[in-house]
Amino acid sequence: MKAVIETGGKQYIVEKGDVLEVEQLGEGKTTSFEPLMLIDDKGTKVGAPSVKGAKVNAKVVEEKKLGKKVVIVKFQSKKRVHTKTGHRQPLSVIEITDIKVS
Repeated sequence: MKAVIETGGKQYIVEKGDVLEVEQLGEGKTTSFEPLMLIDDKGTKVGAPSVKGAKVNAKVVEEKKLGKKVVIVKFQSKKRVHTKTGHRQPLSVIEITDIKVS
């Protein structure tokens, strides 16, 4: 069974046993998500906005300090001015432990 979950403004297709890097979730060893869509052998269930009675459980494996740097360059034409900055997002590594449908 697969599910589509949303966290940090992004959507991920997950199944049991998957390990993901998502935006930092904060302290806590376990978390749960309400899936937007479920996919299994019988068919597909699409929620509005989430599938009722379904949960995706996950455990936080690791809190990473920072992810890869995203470089931002702002340039003003004809002024010979440019600004270069960067951003590194704190990440959490999670493992999907269970997908429950009631």
